Amino acid sequence: MTFGYTGKIAEVNLTTGKITDIQVDEKILKDYVGGRGLGVKILWDRLGAKWEQVDPLGSENLLLALTGPLTGYIFGMRICCTGKSPLSNGIVGSTAAGEFPMELKCAGYDGLIATGRAEKPVYILVTDDGVEIRDAAKLWGLDGKDTIKEVNKEVRELLKKRKPNYGLWKEPALLYIGPAGEKLVRNAAIMQKWTHACGYGGYGALMGSKNLKALVAKGTGKLPDVYNQKMLGELISKCWTAQFGEPQDRNWGTAAMGYSTGAQSSAEPVRNWQEEWHNEKSMGIVQYETRNWVKRYWSDYGCCKSCMKLSVVKSGPLKGAITDSPDYELEAYCGTNLGIFDPDGVVYMAGLIDDLGMSGINTANTMAYAAELFQRGILTKEDFNGIEPKWGDPIAMTALAKMIINRKGIGDVLAEGTYRAAVKISKMKNVDALQYAVQYKGIEVGAHGIRTGSHFPYLGYALSVQGGDHTSIPRPPMSEARSTIGDSLVVCTISSPPGLRNIEWEFFKAVTGWDMTAEEWTNVNGKRIIQIQRAALLLGGPDLFWEPDIHDDNPPRWYTPLPSGPYKNAAPNRDQLMMERKNVYSLMGWDEKGIPTSEDLRLLGLEDVDKVLQKLRN
Repeated sequence: MTFGYTGKIAEVNLTTGKITDIQVDEKILKDYVGGRGLGVKILWDRLGAKWEQVDPLGSENLLLALTGPLTGYIFGMRICCTGKSPLSNGIVGSTAAGEFPMELKCAGYDGLIATGRAEKPVYILVTDDGVEIRDAAKLWGLDGKDTIKEVNKEVRELLKKRKPNYGLWKEPALLYIGPAGEKLVRNAAIMQKWTHACGYGGYGALMGSKNLKALVAKGTGKLPDVYNQKMLGELISKCWTAQFGEPQDRNWGTAAMGYSTGAQSSAEPVRNWQEEWHNEKSMGIVQYETRNWVKRYWSDYGCCKSCMKLSVVKSGPLKGAITDSPDYELEAYCGTNLGIFDPDGVVYMAGLIDDLGMSGINTANTMAYAAELFQRGILTKEDFNGIEPKWGDPIAMTALAKMIINRKGIGDVLAEGTYRAAVKISKMKNVDALQYAVQYKGIEVGAHGIRTGSHFPYLGYALSVQGGDHTSIPRPPMSEARSTIGDSLVVCTISSPPGLRNIEWEFFKAVTGWDMTAEEWTNVNGKRIIQIQRAALLLGGPDLFWEPDIHDDNPPRWYTPLPSGPYKNAAPNRDQLMMERKNVYSLMGWDEKGIPTSEDLRLLGLEDVDKVLQKLRN
C-alpha cells in the first residue's frame, strides 16, 4: 500500500474527450515524490525526445496540476502547475495556495493532466463520481470575480440536483484563467481563489491555448491513509506551537517587506529597476494595516499562521478595489516598480492584475518595461494608442494592462512577455531595447535585486533552471535542488514553522513511511529534477533557444551601479562573475559549456537525458 497518495491521476484528452485514470509506479513516486518533481518526470518521459519541436502553445503540450504526498496533512497547502513554459520553453514548477488540491485529493485524485485542445471553451469537473468535461462558453471572457461566482453557482446547483439528500453543498475549489490567459498573453497566470496565482511560467496561456477555462474539484471523501497517524498528530501539534510563537509573519505576512526591502536592503524594484532604494514611508505596513485592511488572519485550509489579509480601497477615485494584503511581491511590482507609492494605488493595481488573470510579478514587470521605454522616448503616445503610461499613474497603467490583454497596439507585442517584446521592439525601433529588460531566459524576475550582494546571490537567477523565479535559485555552494523540496512535497514554505529545520521530512516519514533526508534529496532526487529542467531549458525551442555562454548572465541593468541609497554605487563585477560561473558549473554537475555532464546524468540514472543532450555537446 502506498500511503499519502490516492493512487491515480486523471488524464483528460480535450481533443477526443477521452478520460483515463493512470497509476504512477511506486519507485517513480519515491524518486520524484509529486508536484514539481513528478511533473518534470512526466513531461520528460512524454516530450523529452522531441522537446525543441514542441510548441508550448500547441495542442501537443501537456498541462499538469499535481498535488504532493503532504497535501492535506501539513500546514497550508498548494497545487503545482507545470508544462512546457510558454515563456522560457523550459519547465517551471509553479505553485499557488488554496483548497483545490485538498478537494482534488478528497475526490480520489493526486493530479490532473490535460492533453490536446478542446474545440470550444470547456472546464473540467472532478467529483466523487469521477471526471467530466463541461461546456464553458458562458464563462469565456469573464474576469476572476465573475468566473468564481458563475462556477460556484453552476456546480453547487449541479451537485444539489445529483445528490439532493447530501445537504448544503459548500462551494467547489477551482483553478481558472482570466481574460489574459484566454488571449494567450504569455505571462498570464493560473489563478486559485481570486488573488492567488501560479504566476511563473505563463501557464495561464497554456490553459487558454487548450480552450480550458477552469479545473474544478469538489470531493467529499477522506484523505488517503497515512503510515503513522500518531506521529503525524504530534508533528502537527509541534508545528502549531512553533507558529503561534512567531508573531511577525502572522501579523503582517510578507507585506511587511514593502518598505524595508527598499529602504533598508536596497533590493526592491523602483521604476523598472532604475533604482532599488526608496524611503517612502507610505509603503510601510502600518499604512496598509490602518487604511486598507478590512479582514485579518484568514488562511487556506490547514494553515494556522493565517498571514493573509483582505484589503479594499475605501474612498477616492479608486474606491471599491479589493485584493489580499497585497503580499510583498505585488506591493513591489504593482507599486514601486510602476512608480506607485500610495497604498490605495497599490491595492487597486494588484486587484486589477488578479481580476484579469495576469501574473502580478511577470506582467507588471512587462508594464514597467514599457513605461521606461515611453520615458526614454523609444515608445511614443502613438504606440500606446494615445495612452501615456507615466510613472505613478494607476489609471494609465490600467489602460496599459487592458491594451495587453486585448492585444491592441503595442499591447500585442507586450503580450509576448518582456524578453520577446524587447527583441521585437529592438527591431521595430532600431535600438537596443534589451538593455532595459530585467528578465532571465524569458522569465521576468522576482522583486529581489542582487546589486548589493547581500540580499540575493549575484548568480542566483542567472543559473536558475526556472529563470527569474525568486523561489528557485541556487545559492552556491548550496544547490538549487534544495528549492525543489517544497514544490514536490507540495507544501507552503512561507508557513514553515520557525526553528524546525527540515521538519518536512519527518512529516514525509509519518505520511508515506519512506525515509528521506534533506541531504539525500539535495544530492540525488532533487538534483535529478534540476538536471532534467536544465536539459529542457537548454533544448528550448521552437522559437527561442538559450546559449549558456550568453544567457547564463545577469541583465545589463544589474551591472549598472545603484544610483541612490545606503548602497549607492554597488554593483557586481561582471568579469569576476564570469570566472566564478565556471566553478559553479562544476558544482552543479555541468561541463564548461553549462551542459549537464554525462557522468553526472548517468550516476543519477538519467541515461535518456544524456542521450538527448549529445546534440548540444557536439
